[in-house]
Amino acid sequence: ILFVSDAQPTDCEREVWNQVNAVLQESESILSGLQAYKGAGQEIRDAIQNPNDMLLQERAWNSVCPLVIRLKKFYAFSLKLEEALKSLLESLTCPPYTPTQHLEREQALAKQFAEILHFTLRFDELKMRIPAIQNDFSYYRRTISRNRLNNMNLDIENEVNNEMANRMSLFYAEATPMLKTLSTATTNFVTENKTLPLENTTDCLSTMASVCKVMLETPEYTSRFNSEDTLLFCMRVMVGVIILYDHVHPNGAFNKSSKIDMKGCIKVLKDQPADNVEGLLNALNFTTKHLND
Repeated sequence: ILFVSDAQPTDCEREVWNQVNAVLQESESILSGLQAYKGAGQEIRDAIQNPNDMLLQERAWNSVCPLVIRLKKFYAFSLKLEEALKSLLESLTCPPYTPTQHLEREQALAKQFAEILHFTLRFDELKMRIPAIQNDFSYYRRTISRNRLNNMNLDIENEVNNEMANRMSLFYAEATPMLKTLSTATTNFVTENKTLPLENTTDCLSTMASVCKVMLETPEYTSRFNSEDTLLFCMRVMVGVIILYDHVHPNGAFNKSSKIDMKGCIKVLKDQPADNVEGLLNALNFTTKHLND
């Protein structure tokens, strides 16, 4: 269902598909920007060790500011992703169809849902490996506060004001910020749509998890995967929907009553090379709600 790469949107899918597609078009440049993130660690260390050297202070500040603008761009993208996810959830859970019927009828939207999760897991896997992000941002905030006390006006505050900096700070403090954003968005979707049965959402997520698991554990399917990327895509989507399910189902994904075969899903992951799944197992550890219940 989820991997029909040429699934074209039907007329009734097109409006949502276009909206989500506009967001997904940006995702590769966001990942490239994150991948290229080198941080300003050396410049910051030099500035801290030589507090009276104004040249080093300036160099550190000039190194950090463009990075903060880039971090703001990533954060702003998370908000767009959140809206895209909500639109897809509305389309894939609304009556009168069952989740399975929705996933069969709206394959182009199901594929987009999968692509959002794939991006999200990739972003968070990369972010976990870049401690410089939080160091750079902490330095930025300390310097801004100090300069405010000295009544210095800084142009960057037009781009990243105090309220924006607070929101970004909370976002980057998360081990898996994009997943956290989507988990919260899914929880809010369920809370706000009180007339929609919870099962419509949880069944949609558990069905997607089951499809991924079956594809990953069945040689007949995996032999058709044209590259390791397809395998990773499948694993990331499976982990993503498990995490969302765990946030919205009252008992979570790990409970005996869960409609997701968690033992089977974990086995499928552990059967893969460790390098491929380390980030995914970390995401399950850091972002699930009920893992230790």
